[in-house]
Amino acid sequence: MIPLIDLKAQYQSIKNEIGQAVGRVLESCQFVLGDEVAAFEEEFASYCGAKYGIAVNSGTSALHLSLLAAGIGPGDEVITIPFTFVATVAGIVYTGARPVLVDIQLPSYNIDVDRIEEKITERTKAIIPVHLYGQTADMDPILEIARRQNLKVIEDAAQAHGAEYKRRRAGGMGDLGCFSFYPGKNLGAYGEGGMVVTNDPEYARTIRMLRDWGQGSKYHHVLKGYNYRMDGIQGAVLRVKLRHLEKWTEARRLHAQKYNQWLAGTPIQTPVEMPFNRHVYHQYTIRLPERNQIQTWLQTQGIQTGIHYPIPVHLQEAYTDLGYRTGDFPISEKAAKEVLSLPLYPEMSEAQINIIGSVLKERFR
Repeated sequence: MIPLIDLKAQYQSIKNEIGQAVGRVLESCQFVLGDEVAAFEEEFASYCGAKYGIAVNSGTSALHLSLLAAGIGPGDEVITIPFTFVATVAGIVYTGARPVLVDIQLPSYNIDVDRIEEKITERTKAIIPVHLYGQTADMDPILEIARRQNLKVIEDAAQAHGAEYKRRRAGGMGDLGCFSFYPGKNLGAYGEGGMVVTNDPEYARTIRMLRDWGQGSKYHHVLKGYNYRMDGIQGAVLRVKLRHLEKWTEARRLHAQKYNQWLAGTPIQTPVEMPFNRHVYHQYTIRLPERNQIQTWLQTQGIQTGIHYPIPVHLQEAYTDLGYRTGDFPISEKAAKEVLSLPLYPEMSEAQINIIGSVLKERFR
């Protein structure tokens, strides 16, 4: 079986470095936050082109605290997309605000910038563009709309570590950028983890307090906060992995090019790297109408696949209270029925890609 992702292969390639890093945390006994987390905050913020990094316990927490720091609360509206992992919308709901959804564009799978302004009302306070599958949204028009309408821009960059838009890194373009370090991400922890990056010192100060029970100093609770802290071992692990991220990203991009060569001339819609982007291929997601049959068939051929995501948020049972119906976002609904993610991870061999490419090529011959 060729797996969708192989975390064991990655671990074996950095095993000694990881052992040393974890050992430092065990020796220091700084198990929550601490020096390793502080160093990772600085290093990752710099990588994103931002001044400040605030490490938290998940990407969802990063979104939640970013919205709170930006002043979002009950009665406000936040614009985002329905074709995303549910956490994007959940973070908005946690604040008491209302998610207002805008359809995506194909082939990028990102927010349709031409549809944003028609959804803006006097209650709109922020836009959350989602950089899906490893490619940023078209940020210049979004930032211009936000400037004119006095809105905050909070990037959901959970799948876009190192992605670039016109040579600017994901997460560092808006008011705040939110990352997840879930194990399967391009930069993944050995557990849960997340990060907010920003250039605003007041946002950074507020989020640092909110993640740690609202404390300005020990037992001095300035805000009603949360227990959203990153643990020391995750900080140490992520510091090791960050040193390898660019090498891993280039491997992903090379693998994607090989897939593109294999699948050229077939009915399969392969990922399209937009001209203003550097795609980091968190997922190599193809699209075809007979998705379900092809997924089942690939499984019989020993090839594991994934679907990201089979049900748009507006059609999820938990979010029926938003009032949307089938047909409200036709592009998102079409994508949800047709997308299929093929195996892609830095440690893949050329032989594995050749097997998958040839199997698909033969299927559509």
